[in-house]
Amino acid sequence: MDNTELARLSTQVRRDIIRMVASAASGHPGGSLGTADLMTLLYFEILEHDPVTFTDNGKGQDVFYLSNGHISPVWYSVLARSGYFPVSELSTFRALGSRLQGHPTPVKGLPGVRVASGSLGQGLSTALGHALGKRLDGDTHKVYVLMGDGETQEGQVWEAAMFAAAHRIDNIIAFVDWNNQQIDGSCDQVISLGDYQGKWRAFGWEVLTMDGHDFADMKRVIAQAQSLCGNGRPVIILTRTDMGHGVDFMCGTNEWHGKAPSAEQAQRALAQLEETIGDY
Repeated sequence: MDNTELARLSTQVRRDIIRMVASAASGHPGGSLGTADLMTLLYFEILEHDPVTFTDNGKGQDVFYLSNGHISPVWYSVLARSGYFPVSELSTFRALGSRLQGHPTPVKGLPGVRVASGSLGQGLSTALGHALGKRLDGDTHKVYVLMGDGETQEGQVWEAAMFAAAHRIDNIIAFVDWNNQQIDGSCDQVISLGDYQGKWRAFGWEVLTMDGHDFADMKRVIAQAQSLCGNGRPVIILTRTDMGHGVDFMCGTNEWHGKAPSAEQAQRALAQLEETIGDY
């Protein structure tokens, strides 16, 4: 897909996010909107995956883990629109008995989801385990994982980071949604991330940065990350985003981290996001 097509699709993903969270009157729109461009690019261009032949072990395909599982709306949207389940199922978000719970879970056999996530700090460990499994199986495909920057205040993240470098796990590409926002304020106010790039380098990772709202930049940097795989070091891409990107009154603030818009606010948001390929 060219960058214009990807932008149109990510706009539709943002519409899905607003409609899901508003309909459920619950959810996390801020980070979902902020990562819509990255998630669209991953599922529609970067990942080597096939919804029809999805398996938990992911043998012969790339696999993806969402560590900051509270941004499930964006994941559900790209999963549905890339063919894992009907787009119409998005209307069941957070409903009692739905497969699309607030935090993703595979309990009801939801295609595309391999483990429950949302207990922060655990996704990198899970992804590294899968990456080791692929190495043992001789599977040359990659493991991708997305974390939040506030999430990396968790100690388990840094244990996993040390483990990855110590075991030279070089078939993984990790992303951090680096928006400097979390539920209680900015990361600087809660626990400063300090020299964030320097920290990851000190833990033995190849560190890249990119603009999470520029498809050309993301394609370039992810290609660079892929070229670094196989060299004995894990790779991480610190992805600059704006929480709430695409909706002016939600953008750049933690206020919409975990708050649903009212019906009137949802309409204001949707008015800024042109329908491109059809709402569910």
